[in-house]
Amino acid sequence: MCLILIAKNRHPQWNLVIAANRDEFYQRPASIANYWQDRSHLLAGRDLTAGGTWLGVDLCGRVAAITNVRQVPLLNGQRSRGELVCEFLDYQHNVEDFTPQHSLQDYGGFNLLIDDGQHARCLSNRNPSQSLGDGIFGLSNAGLETPWPKVERGKALLSQALDSTDISSSLFALLRDDFSAKDEDLPDTGVGIELERLLAPIFIQSPDYGTRASTVVLRSSEELLFIERSYAADGSMANEAAFRLSLPKTGTSDSSLADE
Repeated sequence: MCLILIAKNRHPQWNLVIAANRDEFYQRPASIANYWQDRSHLLAGRDLTAGGTWLGVDLCGRVAAITNVRQVPLLNGQRSRGELVCEFLDYQHNVEDFTPQHSLQDYGGFNLLIDDGQHARCLSNRNPSQSLGDGIFGLSNAGLETPWPKVERGKALLSQALDSTDISSSLFALLRDDFSAKDEDLPDTGVGIELERLLAPIFIQSPDYGTRASTVVLRSSEELLFIERSYAADGSMANEAAFRLSLPKTGTSDSSLADE
């Protein structure tokens, strides 16, 4: 993911609200969200090059998502960052006890957002790791709450969406926002002003690189709604997958395709 917006305990029905965009080259193959054949407890889209994912949930309502850290020079790791999402969702303990199996330096720069249903944490190998309390948070390709224009705009739009009578539609509208800040307000991450402009909007579109998927996660104490839309290079929606998971207190879950 390249933008993750989070609201914890800020909605009367949903204790967790996530709206996120995955930005990637269009030539990199991926599948839209579904249950994985080799990990039946995991619901996520899949990167078909490295086998990991950008955002997923498990049948108990645990959530994980990842963003890259933008840095120059680009330092690629030996391992795919997307496997960290899978690793947390395979793990059965709380976020405070989670430690990746491999050294964090085996990966390129990342921020890993993890939520076990009670607590949330942002784990990073380039920025200080932080716990998330109640509130509204934004994460892009720098540290948690780094006030890039798209992050600050996204948080403001998320706050408005929480008051909507149709929150999922409002969140997807937010994720299609293409407003670009003035050059003087853009971050200087060393990639040059042309690329900073391209990457500035919440929804990115260009012939080769752009927003490939938007994901909305809504979770209460009893259920989780997961909706993901994928996009073609021209910005049109290519697919939508929607799932509703029941989250009984026994720790087991039933799931069905949402009637959306």
